[in-house]
This record gives sequence, structure tokens and C-alpha cells, in this order.
Amino acid sequence: MPFIGVRPGREALFQPQPRTAVAVNDAAAWRLNPRHRNVYDKLALALSAGLRAAPCGVDPRDLGIDPGASVFVKPIVNLAGMALNARAVPADAVPSEPGCFWCEHLTGPHTSSDCLVRDGEPIWFAHTRGADEKDQERPLYWEVGADLTALEPAITDWVRRHLAGYTGLCNLEMIGGKPIEGHLRGSNGFFDFYGPGFIPAWVALVDGDQGAPPPPIPGGYVLSVFGEAAISSEQCVRAAARGVRVELDPFTSGRAAVLRCTDKAVGLAVLHELAGHTV
Repeated sequence: MPFIGVRPGREALFQPQPRTAVAVNDAAAWRLNPRHRNVYDKLALALSAGLRAAPCGVDPRDLGIDPGASVFVKPIVNLAGMALNARAVPADAVPSEPGCFWCEHLTGPHTSSDCLVRDGEPIWFAHTRGADEKDQERPLYWEVGADLTALEPAITDWVRRHLAGYTGLCNLEMIGGKPIEGHLRGSNGFFDFYGPGFIPAWVALVDGDQGAPPPPIPGGYVLSVFGEAAISSEQCVRAAARGVRVELDPFTSGRAAVLRCTDKAVGLAVLHELAGHTV
């Protein structure tokens, strides 16, 4: 049975195909993993991490948040882009939005860690670090293969507590070492830089075949062209000549394209050109 939820144009990356149904997007992951789908409840995730959080309608000031302090508001569950409609607002101006919650504002590095898990036990990690430069709280670029081994004890503890009995790939996003989102799939946009051993090892794991975890990932950079930039085929060809692959993104609201490269400086130069800026 093929991977489920692969976007058009990305099929060649997801080879070989597993015999077991494997989710690539959150909607399929929620459907296929009824025992563990509670990880998509971001309010429960925040509370389990000891963060001050509550559904919209509960006043943050009643939980000790200063009126002028910033809190983060986002949907409790959102399978169509987990950060969609997320934003920071003052604690005394939290809207009463059905299905949303607020959480104390976190600071520190924004990280995304993929983890291969066998029966609730982590066996392999791939870490990515978000840039400090952001567009509406979204990192401008991600460094795939960042050295974030210091996070692995906390991630291992989270997996053991929340994913007992789970076998497959999961992802945990964190800010300042505190979890903000969990997924029963990996960071698909980063797989290009995980090396040729990753997909076969993942498939062997979920199919119950013998196989070793993949080696450490080679790494690279994934950059986002936010906004409504009109990108021509000629611009894509010129970018490719500089070692930057441009992938137009009609799926993500507010993002025109994704860039992939191994040289951050060149990637940023192309990013600003495509976004209509000057370097």
C-alpha cells in the first residue's frame, strides 16, 4: 500500500513503497492512528508540559498572566496546517474564538525534530532549527541537520509518555525546549536532506522487516518565499543554476514557494530576489 498524502510532484522521493499504510500528512495520520491521535490536541500538549494555557474564553489574567504580556492564540486541533491562524496577542485582548486556545508566549529557538520510533521507543533523530528571522511567527528558513542532541532526552521522555506502543515516524516542534506541536508523521519538506538511507529504513520499520536506523542526515536549508510573489519559470532555471531548487507552493496559505539548497547565503540571496527584495 502506498504512502498516503504525498503531494503532487513529490512522489519520486517516497520510494520504496511500504506494504503497511503510512501517513504523510496529518489528516491521514489522525485517521490511521486512533490510539495516539491525542497528540494533535495542542491544548493538552501545552498543559502536559506544565505551560499556562486554557481555551479562549478563560481569561489569562485569572491564571496569573500580566495584562500586557503576550500570549499565543491558535486552534486546539488543526490538521490543515498546524500553525494556521496562530498569532501573538496581549493577554487582556484574547478573542473568544470557538475551538481556539491561548498559551503563555515562549521564547528561544524554534526546533523541529523527527524521530523514528519502535514500539514507543525512539531509535533515530533528525533535527532542524528555525531561523530567528520570521514572517508572522513563521521562520524564514530552516537549517536541516542542526546539532540539537541536547533536546533528545526531553524528546525521548515525551515519546515514551505519549506514544507507548507506536511504531513509525513522529515529529515534535519545540520553542525554547518546550513542546508546541506533535505530529504522527515527519517533516516532509525536510526529507530531501535526510539522505538515501532514510526512506528505506522508515519503510522497513513500519513493515516489521529487519533493518538498521539510517545514518546521520547530510542536511541543508529549506527557505520559504512568503507572500504572493509571482515566480516565473525563467527565475526557477536561474536559481537552479546557482544550486537552489525552487518548488512552487499552491498548498500553503501565504507562501508562494519553497527553496532547497545546501548554501544558506546563496539561498537567502535567491529568496530575496524572488520575494521582490534587494540583498
